[in-house]
Amino acid sequence: MNTNRTEPRLALQQIGHRGLFRHAVPVEWGGTGGRFADMVEAHIWKGRECLDPGLILAINAHLWGSVFPLLRFGNPGQKQKWLRGLIEGVLIGGHAITEPHSGSDPSAMETQARPVPGGFVLNGVKRYITNAPVADLLVVYALLESKPSAFLLIPEDPGLTVTTTHATVACHNASMGEIHLQNCRIHSDRQLGKKGAGLSMIQSALEWERAFIFAGIAGMMEWQLEQVIDFSRKRRSGKDHLGRHQAIAHRIADMRIRLDTLLLWLRECARLADEGKRITMASAQTKVIASEAFLQSTLDAIHVLGARGLDEETGMASWLNDAAAGRLFSGSTEIQKNLIAALLGTGEGYKSR
Repeated sequence: MNTNRTEPRLALQQIGHRGLFRHAVPVEWGGTGGRFADMVEAHIWKGRECLDPGLILAINAHLWGSVFPLLRFGNPGQKQKWLRGLIEGVLIGGHAITEPHSGSDPSAMETQARPVPGGFVLNGVKRYITNAPVADLLVVYALLESKPSAFLLIPEDPGLTVTTTHATVACHNASMGEIHLQNCRIHSDRQLGKKGAGLSMIQSALEWERAFIFAGIAGMMEWQLEQVIDFSRKRRSGKDHLGRHQAIAHRIADMRIRLDTLLLWLRECARLADEGKRITMASAQTKVIASEAFLQSTLDAIHVLGARGLDEETGMASWLNDAAAGRLFSGSTEIQKNLIAALLGTGEGYKSR
């Protein structure tokens, strides 16, 4: 198994130089002006190439956490200063939502932004922030006069400290950190969007992320299935090869069904996005299907491979932690189901008329 692993910041920069951040971005800012459908296929290919869930997570944190929020909500000066660098991979970005006491519920955030002459002062802590230790620009969400709002922060801002505490055992090549804001003062031109727009901006960012973050994972699942099929053909069990046994054949068939289902949903999200339609429901469904599929197929792959599946050389067992994390990041499976139920006019979040 060749994961082509390298230092997280350098890896992201190399990916930017190769053009992976240009898809579905207007030409005027250095993008291809192309379709989300092209982006999905490029990310599938990248997943097959790198076989690294952590790098896939970092790529998506950069895109949906900083590039697209800046593209959609940034003013001309902010775009001119940062956007092209982010798209080219010269600059690395991310966003800071999660806090020690609020994960999938951004409305429960405690980080505060206080207006002062000429700018703002921020105080609070953000935890499990992908790309934080290597980022040049972070979109940080905080309460401004009790209203969720967004701000652009850079590592040099006084009062901003990034640590690598609370590291996870999953997605190793996604460089994660904790952000401490202690009387962090920034200029007024660092506010992204309007006061109170933060919650809708978070929902928008997570919606895009949920729709497309598993495109790279789908590429990994293609490789995973190929390894299992090859092994089942070569490994003998009794008088036949392993794949002749119905119990094994059914696991492999299930892996193919999950992969094809995921690919259909990814491409449906891309179709809706390219047609300018809302993807709220589709992205939540895709996230549930994708995260559950990756976890179960990884378990099935290890089962079919047997002890070889636990061999460090295959790297398959290390994906279990990554797959378990996939059920949590961008909103847990339960959060997605709550959202789907609410959109259907039932469940938590639905208000009867």
